[in-house]
Amino acid sequence: MIDKKNIDLIFSKIDEYWSPHIVGELNGQYVKAAKFKGQFPMHHHENEDEMFLVVKGEIEIKFTEYTKPVREGEFIIIPKGVEHSPSSKEEAWVLLFEPAATLNTGNKQNEYTKQNLKTI
Repeated sequence: MIDKKNIDLIFSKIDEYWSPHIVGELNGQYVKAAKFKGQFPMHHHENEDEMFLVVKGEIEIKFTEYTKPVREGEFIIIPKGVEHSPSSKEEAWVLLFEPAATLNTGNKQNEYTKQNLKTI
């Protein structure tokens, strides 16, 4: 049976910042939900593009040369190989669309690295 998902219910089950949860899968891609607050380390993804869709709040994506705000209802696609660092002053709800093999910290392993993601 094909089920639908409720965004508010999904985010009510996430209680840790920078901890993506798998909420869907299509064509070898995961749809992940994460709450952002604070600064995430600069990194890049060698082989994967990723898309950030801001559901609630506002985030900023810092690039090497500039910073780009992404507001509620907007999305941004980060091409593979591009250094970036997302941040949010207040809690933000973000859906990420990326290949299933994508590691959240990209080319770096640190305290933010999440493997074996939970599914909601």
